[in-house]
This record gives sequence, structure tokens and C-alpha cells, in this order.
Amino acid sequence: MGEGASIVGLGMTELGRVYGRSPRRLAADAVRRAVADAGLSLSDLDGLLVSHGMGGSPGIELADSLGLRDLRLLTQMNAFGATAGAMVAYAAMSVLSGAATTVACVFADAPLKPRQSAGSAYHRDAPEWYGFGGMTAALGFRSVNAFYALAARRHMERYGTTSEQLGAIAVSTRRWAAMNPLAQMRDPITVEDHQNSRWVAEPLHLLDCCLVSNGAIAVVVTGADRARDLAQPPVHLWGWGQGHPGHRKERGSEFGLRTGAATSGPVAMKMAGVAPDDIDVCQLYDCYTYTVLVSLEDYGFCGKGEGGAFAASGALGPGGSLPTNTGGGQLSGYYMWGMTPLSEAVIQGRGQGGERQADRNDLILVSGNGGILDHHSTLILSPHAKGA
Repeated sequence: MGEGASIVGLGMTELGRVYGRSPRRLAADAVRRAVADAGLSLSDLDGLLVSHGMGGSPGIELADSLGLRDLRLLTQMNAFGATAGAMVAYAAMSVLSGAATTVACVFADAPLKPRQSAGSAYHRDAPEWYGFGGMTAALGFRSVNAFYALAARRHMERYGTTSEQLGAIAVSTRRWAAMNPLAQMRDPITVEDHQNSRWVAEPLHLLDCCLVSNGAIAVVVTGADRARDLAQPPVHLWGWGQGHPGHRKERGSEFGLRTGAATSGPVAMKMAGVAPDDIDVCQLYDCYTYTVLVSLEDYGFCGKGEGGAFAASGALGPGGSLPTNTGGGQLSGYYMWGMTPLSEAVIQGRGQGGERQADRNDLILVSGNGGILDHHSTLILSPHAKGA
């Protein structure tokens, strides 16, 4: 079984309004960069896991585009924003079992088009509304924003969470982004700016919502024993877990109140042999400020219903007790689904965060969230080998 599994390569293309390249080309570029970052060559890969964005590309044909031969592991995975964590866990299990030795995991998407608004990138066409879906559409639930607004509103009604507390998350995340040269949004904001930003779907303001980005990110996973001899400081995998709550949006469900983090977090932490109080840094999936708040609660960093006060205390920002989304997350950094928190976790684990490097990085929690709070993945990472 070896000594464990480690992330040894990170490859990131240009991110944001990057035009003229297909998701497959972006993905191939990211894999090449990740392999080179590790000090390896493409011929060292014997596994490739692929995650695509909204356009359905790339698929497993990416292996042919890269000229990979004699792979022992090749598949396409999809749990939406939870896919990155699931891919890394699958890669680690493959390495530990001996099914593969060196696995690249990649996500790519290019929803942004020239002269097109970011909001239109995730628009769903009217022909998709039929059956019971047509009933929700008739009530105005025609977008992901509307369903997350429903979840946020339920949390507010149950626990007294306020829009200003959500704004505190947007502000702390932007403070981190200001120190990240790769972040798309770096200008400082205040809670007042958050409150004055336009409604997207009440109670969510524009500054409650993530960016839309084109680009690709890849990582390379291999055995911890091999990782010691490669080009970059290894980031070791201590634990992983998934949670798929299957909430129905109906009376009596926990939709909006409890997420898959409540399942995947304890599983990953038990595997790692750690507790919430042991975590130094969090990289949480922040498609919305609300998602950060409810994830903090479900991971046990604060009590249920206390996420708003915790965020407003300043705990998440620079100098806070729980540095969270230190690269600016998806709210201000870049939106690469679950690869956004994962990439920043690798950077922090290596100690390569520069001005934004957290003071302590012994244990880093990474979350992924997919669908409308339907899927969740958790990773526990460390610059130290497990048990060291």
C-alpha cells in the first residue's frame, strides 16, 4: 500500500476572460504544466481523470490529444463542483492500491464568450422546462441563483442570519484576493459596497455570487515515497470523504440548513485522525457567500446557526483565526469549480502563497460543492507525511 499519496504537480492556464481556446486545448495545456511542475514527463503518467464544465468537453479523448499511451486508469468524472475532490480521492486510492502510479486530474471550461455577459454563460434554455420543472419555472425559479437564494433565505429565517453577515464573507474573501496576482477581482470592498450591489436573486446580492471564468487547472497525484524526490514540495493526502444528502425541496427536508459537508467532513477527518480544531486553513467552495457560511457550520468550525456571527467576527480574513479562501476563492479569485479551492490549497501547502501565505499550514481542509447543495467532497491535506 506504500506510504500514502501526495499531490506533486499543479498546472494552471490563464484564467478569466481567456478566449480563442477550446476546453480540450485548455485542459491539455494544464496537464502539461502540472507534469512539468512536478519535474515529470507525460510518459510518466499512467492515469488520467477528466472533469468537464458546462459544455461537456473535454472527455476521455483528452488522453489521445496528449499522446498518452498504455494508461492503466482513464475515466471522466462528474459530481459538478465536488468533482475535483472526488478525482483526487480516486487517484489516491488508485495509487495506494497499485492500480496506477502517477495520475493527472484536470478540469476545464470555457463558458465565457466575447461580447456576452457572464450571467448568460449559465443560462438554461426554455425547452428544458417541462413536467414538474415547469412548475418551478412558473414560480420564477429559472436559475441556479434562484435555488441558492431559496436555501439562503431558509437559513436566514431559521437562524436569523443576516445579509450583512454574508457581506462579511465577501469582504474577507476580497481582502485575500487583493494579495493574489491571479485573482480576477482585487479592488477592496466594504460591507456597504456589498449591500449596495444589485440584487441577483433576493437575498443574494451581486457580491454574494461567484465569478465566471474560462481556463483549466490540473494536479498530479503519486505515491508519497516517490514524491520526496520530485521538483516541488509534496502536499500529502491525509483524508477524503464524500456526502450526497439527496434533499428534496419540500416540507420537512433539511435543504438550506444542512449540506453534504456534514457527512463528508467527519469521514475525511476521521481518516486523517484530526478534528475541526486542528485545521489551520480552509479552502471552501464559495459559489455563494451563503455556501461558505453553511459549510463552516456543517464542518463543525462553529455551531449550527452561528456561521453568520463567526464570519462577521473577522475569523476568515487575513489575521483571523481560520484563514479561509486565501486566494480570493470563486467570489473574487477565479471560478474553476472544485479546482479553485484545491489549487489554492496546494499553493498554501507548499508555502508558496507569497504575501497571502497563512502563518500556519500544517492541516488544510478543502471542500467541493456540486449542484444545488446536492454533492460534497472533502480533502484533508498537509505538507507533512501522514503520521510524521
